[in-house]
Amino acid sequence: MLKKLSYTILFALTLSSCSDTLDDINKNPNATETPLAPYLLTGTLKQGADLYWGDANNFNSTLLFVQHWAKIQYTEPDRYDVSNTSFTSLWNTGYATLITDLNTIIKFPDAQANSNYKGIALSLRSWTFLLLTDAYGSIPYKEAGQKVTPAYNTQKEVYTGLLEDLKQAQSLLNAANGSVTGDLVYKGDIAKWKKFVNSLRLRIALRISDREPVLAKQAAIDATSDAAGLISSESETFKFTYTSSPQQNPASAWFETRDDFRISKTMVDQLYALSDPRLPVFAQLPSDASVGKYVGGANGLSNSDANSQGFAKTSKPGTYFLTSASPAVIASYSETLFNLAEAAARGYISGDAEQYYKNAITASFIQFGVTNPTTISTYLNQASVKYDASNYAKSIGTQKWIAFFGQGLDAFTEWRRLDYPVLTAGPATVLDGKIPSRLFYPGTEQSLNGASYQAAVANQGKDLLTTKLWFDVK
Repeated sequence: MLKKLSYTILFALTLSSCSDTLDDINKNPNATETPLAPYLLTGTLKQGADLYWGDANNFNSTLLFVQHWAKIQYTEPDRYDVSNTSFTSLWNTGYATLITDLNTIIKFPDAQANSNYKGIALSLRSWTFLLLTDAYGSIPYKEAGQKVTPAYNTQKEVYTGLLEDLKQAQSLLNAANGSVTGDLVYKGDIAKWKKFVNSLRLRIALRISDREPVLAKQAAIDATSDAAGLISSESETFKFTYTSSPQQNPASAWFETRDDFRISKTMVDQLYALSDPRLPVFAQLPSDASVGKYVGGANGLSNSDANSQGFAKTSKPGTYFLTSASPAVIASYSETLFNLAEAAARGYISGDAEQYYKNAITASFIQFGVTNPTTISTYLNQASVKYDASNYAKSIGTQKWIAFFGQGLDAFTEWRRLDYPVLTAGPATVLDGKIPSRLFYPGTEQSLNGASYQAAVANQGKDLLTTKLWFDVK
């Protein structure tokens, strides 16, 4: 009996020893046991920029929907011939990476992350949720990161919740509360982060303006009257600047090995009609020198018809967008001025809507390197460009659509909200002449979070590309 007991004890001790040894083997000696706030911040900024400017959510989807870019081959996305596996990266990376890592920073004890890290994280989390609800509609918000099968919140609940989150972010941000490292956008300048927060608040105020005008007006007043101010110069534009490969702009990486995009004919025709000096920035001349002018590719064509336009006879997007170091602009000075123009036009804030509008166009010109005062003045004085107070949505919507060139997700949202310019689906598209109004939910939601998914669809409408979202009234 004693002998059996001795063997049992020895066996147990051996297992314990093996387990300890395996635990040691499975530890990465180069990894930290506790994530550090600066590293998490750097990672989320980079991954957020990639998500916003990359192929799946930008030039292979929303830039096609708003007819900034067009496909000259592999035209399925340009014809809206897509499925519920087509738009998974915004959802998966948004939740599993960005929101998860930002929540980690927010939950850190003060010894690991001062209030400025938490304010920045809350700002970036709000921006991520904003992208998600703008694209899909109802989304997991309040229970995101809290439950394995989180409930969805309506778009109204998400927008109003984000306004409160951004108020909290503003209260957390204070230059006296400690320095921030790992910030590749504003280099730890808390004053600029506070301006970014207020600019997001103004953006959301306009998102809800057609549904909740009273709340929208108060949100616009709160954002514009806050002492921190809004983005007020090109140097304060929120953008991620890439470097060289492998840390390069996603479009640059794509065009190194592929040739399936052109600037859209819709955009080229509009810029020609307005004698717009941004055209040489937005487009390259065709490689066939005999063409001698910018030629856009038509949207929504069959593969054969798209190919027949001629690879050498059509214009690629401008090199401004295709270098390794091309910036990922996320919230520009120009956009903030357009938002001020609309807020003034709606009577939410005081100020001259027309002057804000002119300043917004000027800021866009400067953003894209057009700085000659005479050139800008000549453009602004055209009858086709002048501000129309009787139809501010058309004036602002058209010029905002141009200024958002390259920013597919936000261009798509604002085109749906303002309804200008009027776009027509291409001849080979598959939605009965309609242009998408949203993205499909990822198919995995049906299998992994089925009850919540079904409740969201029952409330919002069928999970179709053509289902209009809450903010999209007209």
